[in-house]
Amino acid sequence: MNPAKRATFRRYGTSLLSVALAAGLMLSGASFPVQADAAEGPEGSALGSELAEGEVLVSEERCERNRSVGTITYVAGYGYSASAGQMDVILAEEMGYFDALCLDVEINAGGANGQQLVASGRAQFTELGSASDVMLAASNSENITAIATYGTTSPFSIFAQDSIESLSELEGRRLGYYINIIPMALAMLDAAGVDLSSIELIKMTSYDPTVVPRGQIEAIVGYASNQPQTLRLKGFTFSEFFPAEFGLDGTYNVMEVNSEFLRDHREVAADFMRASLRVLHHCLENETECVNLVSDIAAENNQGAAFPHEQQKVTWAVESEWVRGSDKPVGVHAPADWETEYDLVERYGNVTSLPPLETMMDSELVSSLYRDGELIWPGE
Repeated sequence: MNPAKRATFRRYGTSLLSVALAAGLMLSGASFPVQADAAEGPEGSALGSELAEGEVLVSEERCERNRSVGTITYVAGYGYSASAGQMDVILAEEMGYFDALCLDVEINAGGANGQQLVASGRAQFTELGSASDVMLAASNSENITAIATYGTTSPFSIFAQDSIESLSELEGRRLGYYINIIPMALAMLDAAGVDLSSIELIKMTSYDPTVVPRGQIEAIVGYASNQPQTLRLKGFTFSEFFPAEFGLDGTYNVMEVNSEFLRDHREVAADFMRASLRVLHHCLENETECVNLVSDIAAENNQGAAFPHEQQKVTWAVESEWVRGSDKPVGVHAPADWETEYDLVERYGNVTSLPPLETMMDSELVSSLYRDGELIWPGE
């Protein structure tokens, strides 16, 4: 870790979803095996070692342009979770990558009301779990633009009692969900030929996933990198169903920016993404290093119990594969990547109308940061 750079993070209450993701693991008392690193990065270099203390990598003119916007606030949607579009931003601030591009970035790691803060201009960037989340929010708010999508795999799954071999067997039974029932889950059930009116939907008040194999409820809609992993590591047997099994495409994690900020400071927004993507590429090749760093930061900010190292290792081991599974450079997206979810939200999202898909996203900003598939970094 670069000793010259120790970020100060604002402390807020954790978001509902970050609590949901962490609490299921904490309450279940899960223990996790240590995950091996993927192949090491260039020369096995440590994150931040390429930056000399106080080094600025851009021209004086570009530096002044970036500094002139003042403080850029990023709202972490899921606390200190080891997730793309989040861990990389936190580490880019911690390890000096934003400073190297003359960006003054402040991290709000609470995640509460991230979209509201960005839409109002009180924050500039935030991250959501899928394109569906962006669309549902866009139906109720304006002034937000999606600029990056980190994967083309839906992060959701339905996990059920081991005796349930198909989703059709949930007819006449109970299906739990956390916070809100998502369009993807309803689409999966519909694709399986399930009579949706026959299922009793129950909002879960406990984040303990073991209620499924212990027979207290037949199935739950969960996050594939979280609750099902807890059950596997505790030795429970269960069934799990994924959107892809029903021909449903999805998306994983989306970065959003205040639309006015993007319009007025496009080059600055590009450098924000450049720095975070630089770190994300490193974390895809050096998993344990990045997970340990972000978990240490969580502990330093009194969130270590919610984001322990062991949990973070499992989360990133799964979610990093979702990033690698994309057929585009990391973060690059296009309207076609969102089309399936757009249709699902229109059909199952209980919204009166959706803005045109193209108005919710900018597909050029992040793509412009790559040349021949390689991220453009100052001095290289």
